[in-house]
Amino acid sequence: MRNALILSLVTLATPAAADPAITRVVEDSFDNVAFALESAIVGRGLVIDHLSHVGEMLERTKEDVGSTVTVFTQADVFSFCSAAVSRQVMEADPANIQYCPYGIFLYETPDAPGSVTVGYRDYPEGEMQAVEDMLADIVAEALG
Repeated sequence: MRNALILSLVTLATPAAADPAITRVVEDSFDNVAFALESAIVGRGLVIDHLSHVGEMLERTKEDVGSTVTVFTQADVFSFCSAAVSRQVMEADPANIQYCPYGIFLYETPDAPGSVTVGYRDYPEGEMQAVEDMLADIVAEALG
């Protein structure tokens, strides 16, 4: 019985495979895509809570962690929320707070200059589809 309990706890503690991201690739400069993405977010009346410069951080710290690899030429994550969509999904299930704020990432890699990947998380089926639809609309608007 005790071994079954321990096995159950270990199984629950094992991280699930990450959900795949939904991405689109566009041939343009990183700055143009970032500007279009920011404009599409702000144009909907949303406030960008945070802009994470992930690429800069990884480049700045690569030697500190014993690496020589440049992962991105540039990479950012826009974090924001929508009062209307957040209320909708959290009224359906308060545990959906775990997904807020929502993020859209964009990056360019050294082996594909001029090719920018833009994406967001693939959210669970059900009420979180409203968030995924909002993010898809923002990305579609930004990428034209």
